[in-house]
Amino acid sequence: MKVEKLTPNFSVSSINETVKFYQDVLGFSLIMAVPESQDGIEDTIAANKQYVYALVAKDGIELMFQRSDTFHHDVTLVDQKSIGATVSFYMEVSGVDDFYNRIKKHQVTITEIKNAWYGMREFYLRDINGYVIGIAEKV
Repeated sequence: MKVEKLTPNFSVSSINETVKFYQDVLGFSLIMAVPESQDGIEDTIAANKQYVYALVAKDGIELMFQRSDTFHHDVTLVDQKSIGATVSFYMEVSGVDDFYNRIKKHQVTITEIKNAWYGMREFYLRDINGYVIGIAEKV
């Protein structure tokens, strides 16, 4: 078996709000969205519609978001666990200081940026669903 890629699928309460957060705060672009009717694929999020799934991407990294009710229906092994996780998602970037200063302008829960003992300059933020995202650059 050859692993081609790994794409996290986040269980979220609102596709619309989550996509907006990842676009506005982290600079991701919407690739596709599936409306609540599940009758097609769209390339924009309409304010007057609800969605059950979206795929966003930035610099070759993809993230999937699935509304929690459909996530629990499709991924039965997760039972009815709450949104959020005891894991952090760690993204290595270039220009971490500029990115940190840009994110600080948003109403986001964020740690101070620091140089870690393992050679990374990093900070962590909490997204609107409670997921912890690490942003780092090699020192």
